[in-house]
Amino acid sequence: MTAGADGAPGTAEEFDRTVDVLVIGSGGGGLTAALAAEAAGLDTLVVEKSSHYGGSTALSGGGIWVPGAPAQRRDGYEIDPEGVVEYLRRITEGLVSEERLRAYVERAPEMMEFLENRSDWLEFVWKPGYADYYPELPGGSPDGSTINVPPIDLRELGPDEELLLRPLALAPKGIWLGPKDLRLFYQVRQHWRGKVVLVKLVWRMFRARVFGDRIAAIGQSLVARLRLALRERDIPLWLDAPMTTLITGADGAVVGAVIEKDGRELRIRAGRGVLLATGGFEHDMARRKELEPVIDQDWSFGNPASMGDGIRAGERVGAGTDLMDEAWWFPAIQWPDGRMQFMLNERMMPSQFIVNGAGERYINEAAPYMDFGHAMIAGQKSGVTHIPSWLITDTRSWRRYVVAGHLPIPKVPFAPVPTGRTMPRAWLESGVVRTANSWEELAAKIDVPPDRLRATAERFNELARKGHDDDFARGDSVYDNYYGDPTLPNPNLYPIGEPPYYAFRIVPGDLGTSGGLRTDEHARVLRADGTPIPGLYATGNTSAAVMGRSYAGAGATIGPAMTFGYIAAKHMTSRSNGGST
Repeated sequence: MTAGADGAPGTAEEFDRTVDVLVIGSGGGGLTAALAAEAAGLDTLVVEKSSHYGGSTALSGGGIWVPGAPAQRRDGYEIDPEGVVEYLRRITEGLVSEERLRAYVERAPEMMEFLENRSDWLEFVWKPGYADYYPELPGGSPDGSTINVPPIDLRELGPDEELLLRPLALAPKGIWLGPKDLRLFYQVRQHWRGKVVLVKLVWRMFRARVFGDRIAAIGQSLVARLRLALRERDIPLWLDAPMTTLITGADGAVVGAVIEKDGRELRIRAGRGVLLATGGFEHDMARRKELEPVIDQDWSFGNPASMGDGIRAGERVGAGTDLMDEAWWFPAIQWPDGRMQFMLNERMMPSQFIVNGAGERYINEAAPYMDFGHAMIAGQKSGVTHIPSWLITDTRSWRRYVVAGHLPIPKVPFAPVPTGRTMPRAWLESGVVRTANSWEELAAKIDVPPDRLRATAERFNELARKGHDDDFARGDSVYDNYYGDPTLPNPNLYPIGEPPYYAFRIVPGDLGTSGGLRTDEHARVLRADGTPIPGLYATGNTSAAVMGRSYAGAGATIGPAMTFGYIAAKHMTSRSNGGST
């Protein structure tokens, strides 16, 4: 006998469908798990509540952080796994079990090798140079361990192309940039290679209009390739099919779920297990305000459908949670229409500094985005306004570097991004950008003490002329330098020059929440007492992050999501059908 989540008795015959593995969610973690389960001979079904597949993975930069990946080994690059474990141990500061850390380090390369062998669509490359976020720590790498996929023409998807979740702010037709392209593009005024990328973009736009190319890179390419691999293996993917309830047996084991499909509630039995890969709860603002009150607006870049469904379903069957106040923080601009824009390369530009409501710097501006978000939140709790903060720069910098998507080239009529020497009028009228011809005037416009803003500017210029940031060590890390100006002795430092000065309003955006259900090294969901709930697994942002409150390197969200999805499928394979291990 089994019982529903409400305790009502039932029998297996009352299920509408029986599979071995039920995957709930269609991001990188869920799709990887489905491929691994099918490869083991398990009948697998993927369900997705929204009308589009891909989840936050499809909206992401598509990087996969996997030290020791096959793509690295092919290039003759070897990484000591023990060193990586030590690196993760350091940055997670005891918040994550040794068993989970080791499972990730040991199984992530295996996961990538499995995918490469499973489908020709799943091609992975490594381009060294994007450092881990703490490359100076033992086990950290200045070359980085971020693995990417090549671009793909979305026409390969056929009818599935229109069902792929797309970013809200779509790039103009034909515009796409790979990770390496992006770095060079930011150097369009400093290096000939940046100009080459600009020419490439013009050529890509031409091809798209003449030949109909629909090339996609980064997260779009990763999800498209996973979807093609699923289709190749005839693994069913149901869209518009939300999970409403987990079904438990008399012993508390999860034996299936209720799925809404075509206006009906279907009871799906999952003999080997249910994997929750439904994302976080970044857009459930009621819960977010309860857990972290300083985040009182929706500033998330995460999947619009991420409302915490899987987390709540797990809690209802007894799961414990961890790190629920945490997110993958990413400082950002919010435009008046609500559109969010990353602030990444801007924080590594030489001629800028960032101030709080006291008119003072409070962090290395080029720090990893997770650290920057933590500093904003901690500062706000101190009683000094840090939300918003303000990035201060000058007209020389505005005309030399890519800032907020503005391309520092002569004005191009009908260009898909802002160009020209002057600040767009709409930006100034929005209040998101303020401008002034003196420090005192700018201080009044951003509501900070004028004497402190001037003192901060003078101190910054003193350090910039010296070539070293004695106050916050900006530029000391290889990571800081990545989007800096390679033509300068310190790529991250140069004095602020003549006015007009500009101030850009910064808020703590995020890539999604990173707290969730407690899991073990097998991706099994745990109760508050640490015992596993048989038959229930979680990965990605549905689970509390294996990165703890930190971020190892680019792709440290997708890498664990895919790895623990793979681990979950392997563990389900070892379970007896309907078993309790």
